[in-house]
Amino acid sequence: MLKSTAAIAAGLLALPRADAETPRDWSGKTPTRYPDPDIVVLDKRFAKYKIGNTPIQRLHTGMLWAEGPAWSGVGKYLLWSDIPNDLQLRWLDDDGHVSTFRKPAGNSNGNTFDFEGRQISFEHGNRRVVRYEHSGKVTLLADKFEGKRFNAPNDGAVHPDGSIWFTDPGYGSLMNYEGNKGELEIDEAVYRIDGKTGKIDKLIGRDQMFKPNGLCFSPDYKKVYVAETGASHYEKAPKNIMVFDLTDDGKKAGKGKQYASMELEMKGEKKAGFADGIRCDIDGNVWAGGGWVGDGYDGVHVFAPDGTRIGQILLPEICSNVCFGGVKRNRLFMTASQSLYAVYVETQGAHIT
Repeated sequence: MLKSTAAIAAGLLALPRADAETPRDWSGKTPTRYPDPDIVVLDKRFAKYKIGNTPIQRLHTGMLWAEGPAWSGVGKYLLWSDIPNDLQLRWLDDDGHVSTFRKPAGNSNGNTFDFEGRQISFEHGNRRVVRYEHSGKVTLLADKFEGKRFNAPNDGAVHPDGSIWFTDPGYGSLMNYEGNKGELEIDEAVYRIDGKTGKIDKLIGRDQMFKPNGLCFSPDYKKVYVAETGASHYEKAPKNIMVFDLTDDGKKAGKGKQYASMELEMKGEKKAGFADGIRCDIDGNVWAGGGWVGDGYDGVHVFAPDGTRIGQILLPEICSNVCFGGVKRNRLFMTASQSLYAVYVETQGAHIT
């Protein structure tokens, strides 16, 4: 009883593990027996990515909704957003120190770094995409399309041609919780900002997706994967991840198709949650933050290039987003509701963040 009271006081009371008799101690004071049982091999193709002597670790907790992890290779730190609290946080690789990186932060959701190491943020509150220069200056990259404001830019990725692809599902404009309650001014879609001219093009619209959310490129930049979360507001929307071939020298997206379904059979019953943030590894597997189902589902779902779910990383919270980082880019960082988690894997992220 004394131990339970101490855990509550520290804010680290373990939550139930999937199919486990005893709760996992996420404080790290009671080590997890190897191999970590919450790294689940569903298909033999995933076995080589699971390291036998590494645990899933909770690095920080206390946020309201953690999102948008991005790794700075130059600074050797992880940056992420706490959207409702309107701030960005930083975790230092050297000693694990966590501090406030930026406040206010425009209720930023997704973050990434371009090929020059500059931070790019997708802001709900200001309904825009911005770049932070090395000098500290803020450069506005996009806030309107055809004269109308974006709804709430969500997530994105940089392309080697200098362009920035991003999604605008509009969630930040629909939530009193973030203090930005308003109306959607344009359809939810995927956009591209040209790296040379700044021209903005709408690439994937309502004819193909309802609410495009997480976005990432394949290792060779010939495909773009986009998570569909439209079922949160539209009955007809599927719960899946779509894939599109890049056309016109990588400047456009062709007709999309389903890459992977988020439906999973659990104890004889099929359940489907949402995929949110997604990232590719060097082998072309897609690692997707997922949740809104419960134990045995919430966490990270890993899909092979052919779209087969091959593994899971189970977390006690809904996983919003992921990125690969660390000095060797072989550590998966996971923002999950109120906490930040990490685990080493036997692969590397396909891209810089």
